[in-house]
Amino acid sequence: MIHSPFESFVLWQWGWLFPLPALAISFFAFGLLWLLSLAMKDASLVDRFWGLGFLVVVGVYYANNPAKDWRNSLVVALLAIWAVRLSLHIHLRNSGKGEDRRYSDMRQRHPHFALWSLFFVFCLQATLLVVISLPLLYMQILRGPSNASLWDALGALLWGVGFFFEALGDWQLKQFKSKPENINKVCRVGLWNLTRHPNYFGEALIWWGFSSFGLNLPMGVFFSVSPILITLLLLKVSGVSLLEKDQVQRKPEYAAYQKEVPAFFPRLAASRRSKP
Repeated sequence: MIHSPFESFVLWQWGWLFPLPALAISFFAFGLLWLLSLAMKDASLVDRFWGLGFLVVVGVYYANNPAKDWRNSLVVALLAIWAVRLSLHIHLRNSGKGEDRRYSDMRQRHPHFALWSLFFVFCLQATLLVVISLPLLYMQILRGPSNASLWDALGALLWGVGFFFEALGDWQLKQFKSKPENINKVCRVGLWNLTRHPNYFGEALIWWGFSSFGLNLPMGVFFSVSPILITLLLLKVSGVSLLEKDQVQRKPEYAAYQKEVPAFFPRLAASRRSKP
């Protein structure tokens, strides 16, 4: 099989273990973002770029793939929908509010925050982005079956349900917070009455969906590292656990909410009421 110069370079560098060209692209993009954050004195810019970062890295691979098929195009289209919506949502949510409190706290704790943020915020997220995007990167190099499979159907289903939870959950929370009478109150509208974090649950499902598409390829089971990592991050690091601590401190009624609504996996309200 004849490969394009870019594809040959990727295969040579990859060594079938880790996509070094993707890491270089990610580091370059996040490095530019770091410089912009210094000028604006706002490290939380990294959150706005998180979704688009995947689109940049995977997009370079996709653009240089000489043998694109329907599966390559489909997953990149789904990635673009997710990435643009997420980055736009975070931009609109944070616009005009200054640096996010989490990064402001880091800035106060670290006297050399500019250099510290380069390694422990921007470079760290650049590396995580590449690891999480492994299924999508592999799909631009390795060849899967030409016909649709059960893995494709499962991937589409998981992505669809995940996008529904994430997008609708974000919209419902935004509408709830827009009403003055709901300031410092707990949102229990719609999906927020089924799980305390419908957007995080949806995010995890989306990446399980992408991983399922990748199971069509050789060594496809290796892609499980992607959704496992993002699920652990959402549950234990930057998602549920971090946000729960803040909510408990700021909202007195949140303790009762925790007892009645599960943190991550949705459960019908009726099934909760039926329990003694």
